[in-house]
Amino acid sequence: MTRLVYLVAISLDGFIADPHGDFSAFPTPPAYLDHLVERFPQTIPTHVRTALRLPVPRGRFSSVLMGWSTYAVGLPVGVTSPYQHLHQVVASRGRRRDVPDEIEVTRDPVTTVTRLRAADDGDIWLCGGGSLAAALADEIDELILKINPITLGAGIPLFADPAAEPRSWAASDVVSLPTGHVVASYARP
Repeated sequence: MTRLVYLVAISLDGFIADPHGDFSAFPTPPAYLDHLVERFPQTIPTHVRTALRLPVPRGRFSSVLMGWSTYAVGLPVGVTSPYQHLHQVVASRGRRRDVPDEIEVTRDPVTTVTRLRAADDGDIWLCGGGSLAAALADEIDELILKINPITLGAGIPLFADPAAEPRSWAASDVVSLPTGHVVASYARP
């Protein structure tokens, strides 16, 4: 069964980025990066993979779903197709003509997730952001939080919906790294 997996970096105080969407304050020491490459190889962007001479990964994800702000992070540096090894979907409320043809743009992420689940090609990685995660909260099967040893004080929360109902999650795996990072996985009970 295809699962929607919200796999995202987060600060100790619950933010996935600062108030302006910047996540560059999250530390990425080599040991942490090595862990991510080993455990989640498909989440390494194509341009990083090329620079590190990493092979094209095989793994659990067949698609990546990201909000416009998450996708747009790479645009100023010319990254227009960040995960070429996956089916890329960008959720956007507005019409986008500046997206390459190989990237699907959707205004209805719930319907898109339903269609991708029906294809049953592999899991769907929801990589951000907080508003998209809030819109898909009832669809998310698993949370994988890459908890960074930093506080931001303010920013974009994991789920950007002040009216959200409480949800319970069952811890399924926790890995503590010597860098101070914790990778915690939770499933719907």
